[in-house]
Amino acid sequence: MKKDAHFYAVLALSRACGFKKKSANRIAYASQFVDDAKINLIFLQNIAQNEVLDSVDNTPAFFNIATCHSYFRMDTFNYESMVNNTTAFHFVPGCSGKRFTKKLRCKEESPIILDILAEAFQEDNLIKFGMVLHSFADTFSHQGFSGMLSKVNAIDNCQVKTLISLQHREHFTDFLRDLGGEKIEKYFDRVMPAYGHAQAMDFPDLPYLVWSYEYDHSDDFRGSHKRVEVDNRERYQRAFHKIKQHLDHYLTLYPHHRDQSIKFDNFDLLWQALIFKGHDQARIKNWQKLMLKHGLFEKNDKALWTYEDDTWLRQAFVNYNPKKFNNRRVKGAVCVDNFENTHWYHFILAVKWYKKKFQHYCNEHQLFFPA
Repeated sequence: MKKDAHFYAVLALSRACGFKKKSANRIAYASQFVDDAKINLIFLQNIAQNEVLDSVDNTPAFFNIATCHSYFRMDTFNYESMVNNTTAFHFVPGCSGKRFTKKLRCKEESPIILDILAEAFQEDNLIKFGMVLHSFADTFSHQGFSGMLSKVNAIDNCQVKTLISLQHREHFTDFLRDLGGEKIEKYFDRVMPAYGHAQAMDFPDLPYLVWSYEYDHSDDFRGSHKRVEVDNRERYQRAFHKIKQHLDHYLTLYPHHRDQSIKFDNFDLLWQALIFKGHDQARIKNWQKLMLKHGLFEKNDKALWTYEDDTWLRQAFVNYNPKKFNNRRVKGAVCVDNFENTHWYHFILAVKWYKKKFQHYCNEHQLFFPA
């Protein structure tokens, strides 16, 4: 899923369910930030060492804190990133099948993500909850694919069935589709790694798309192919009906987050907005208009209903600038005075919590990653 779902849909749905504006924003921002938290090692310049921080080169730091990376940046194309980032947060294993590679295949409502979600409900931590909702949502859109470089992800004859008008066409998707069948297969084989849904491009992340592909469903990859047709509209709506249930449950457990003035009951508007047929920015603008029109936010709340990927970083570091912080490794980060109260700091604590829980529940479900 993309920003329109992970942030804007989660934000609108949280408000519609009755969350206060700031609470809804915190959930939604944590959900989307999973796709934007690229820093993996950051050295902190003006903070004392404690039990929460890592020590790297005798310097207080946070290490192993990334939750995403590019499919094509070679410095992140490694086993640790595949396990700790791609698999853990975006392709949670379904644990079905006889072989390790098959067990890695993502499945909606994976038993692992349901276990982690159950633990998230045990404390009032909106950032943890939002983070888990990201991975939960991705189990619906990314099902069938694995977060590791694997034959599981090698697909053939990928086709689009949805008719897309010129103003709504996705640039990269268009380019490949216009190549034609044989050229697409050659392009996939030579350029696209069998990693995540790279060979399906962004098809799984377009909520309005109906598409199909062939994959080897045999346990030993002996070449037993079958075609599967995917209706993203149905998948996305099913995912967010479930997310609504989880949001309602959270409010039952922690009612102080409830805004008593919210009386929204036309959820069909949200389900239709979720699968709005348009390019990325058009879908985002559609969500923004809907939230303003139906009173979920006011115009002067713009900081709450608009996502910028560096908001939490700007709030956490005195010397923040994009060039310095838009890297896997950041040196000399100067923390603000109230650093331990910032959302970024609590997001990092949630990342460490999540990665431990992911490993724990993988083991519980007899899925053991090689050391």
